[in-house]
Amino acid sequence: MKNILVINSGSSSLKFQLIEMPSEKVLASGLVERIGLETGKVHYKSEKFSTSEEMQVKNHSVALKEVTKYLMHSEKGLINDPSEIPAIGHRVVHGGDAFSDTVVIDEKVKATVKELFSLAPLHNPPNLNGIEVAEEIFPNAKQVAVFDTAFHQSIPSEANRYAIPNEFYEKHHIQVYGFHGTSHKYVSEKAMEMLRKENSKLITVHLGNGCSITAVKNGKSVDHSLGFGPVNGLIMGTRSGDIDQSVIFYLIEQLGYTAKEVSDLLHHKSGMLGLTGYSDLRDIEEQAEKGNRECQLALDMNAYRIKKYIGAYTAAMNGLDAVVFTAGIGENSDVIRKLVCSDMEYLGIELDTEKNAQRSKENREISKMDSKVKVLVIPTNEELEIAKQTFAMTS
Repeated sequence: MKNILVINSGSSSLKFQLIEMPSEKVLASGLVERIGLETGKVHYKSEKFSTSEEMQVKNHSVALKEVTKYLMHSEKGLINDPSEIPAIGHRVVHGGDAFSDTVVIDEKVKATVKELFSLAPLHNPPNLNGIEVAEEIFPNAKQVAVFDTAFHQSIPSEANRYAIPNEFYEKHHIQVYGFHGTSHKYVSEKAMEMLRKENSKLITVHLGNGCSITAVKNGKSVDHSLGFGPVNGLIMGTRSGDIDQSVIFYLIEQLGYTAKEVSDLLHHKSGMLGLTGYSDLRDIEEQAEKGNRECQLALDMNAYRIKKYIGAYTAAMNGLDAVVFTAGIGENSDVIRKLVCSDMEYLGIELDTEKNAQRSKENREISKMDSKVKVLVIPTNEELEIAKQTFAMTS
C-alpha cells in the first residue's frame, strides 16, 4: 500500500486528495480557496474528522502547509511524518507537444512547464508553484506531473492541424492541444468496462463551467473540441465556444475593442453568462422553467452545439457505440442530457426519460434497452486518475 497525495493547484485555490493505492481508497480530501486574499478558507475531510476554517492564506506555500498540518494532526491525523507520503501527483494543464505521457518531475520538466506559461497563463504558473511548494514540504517524495493535454497527443495530424501556413506549426507549435484530458481518459476507460468492449467508438462529453467533447476510438483520443486554447468548441459558463473569426476582426477594427478586451469578452463575459446574465446552469434552468425566453434559448443553443459535435465525431469515427456525459453539468443536468439526445434516433440514440430523470452518483446507463447507441452517465474522478498514473510511475 502507498499513500499518494494529489494536488490540483489553481491561481487562487489548492485542491487535494490523499489516496491509498492500489486500493483507491480516499483517506482525506479538501480545498484551500481564496489564496492571496484577505479572507481565505480551508476545507478538510477525512474519516476521523472534517472542518472548514476561515483564515488568511497568503500563498500556496501556506496553503499546503495547512493541509499538511491537518494530515499530521497529533490526534486525528493520518500520517506522522511527511516521509509517509512517497509520491505526489500534480495536475498540469498544458504540456504542449513536449509531453505525451505522465512524467516524474525534474528540473528540465519544470523548465518546460515554465516555457509553456504563454499557452496557459491562468493555469501553468500556479501548477508550477504547487510543484515547487510540494518539493519544499515533501523533499523526499517523488513529484509526478499528469498533463491535461497528454491524452490528446494521439489526435492525428488531419484533426490537430490548422489550415494556416506551415511555419506557424513548425516554428511556433500552433496546433490543437486539447484539455480536460484526465477526465476524458478516466470516463472513456470506465465506459469501455461498462460496455465490455475495448475496441469501441465513444464520444465523451465533459460539461462543467468549462466544457469539451472528445471522440475516443479504441481508447485513444482522435478529435477534441478545445484546441490551441480552452475557449473554442462548446458553449461554456463564460466562454463563447466556436465563433467566426470575422467577429473578432469586426470588434477590433469597427467597434474599437483592443485585443485584450476581445480576449476578456470571449473568455469571461460570453457563453451562458453573455446569453442570459447567469453563469450557473441551475439558475438558467430555473429561469427557463419560469418562462424566461433568453434562458430557454441559451439551453437550446448549448444542446444544439453538442449535437453538432456528436454528429461530426460519429462521421469521423464511422460509427458510435456510446455517448458519455460527465462533470458537474453532464452528471447532474437531466435537462441538458434530454435536449442533447432528443431527435437523435437516426444515429441510434434513444434516451429513456425515466432513467435520465433519476439522480445518482453511480455509473449508469440512461438509454432505452434497445437503443443502438448507449447513453451513459459516468461521474469523473480526475484525482483518482492522477493517483493511478502517479502510482504506476513510482511503483
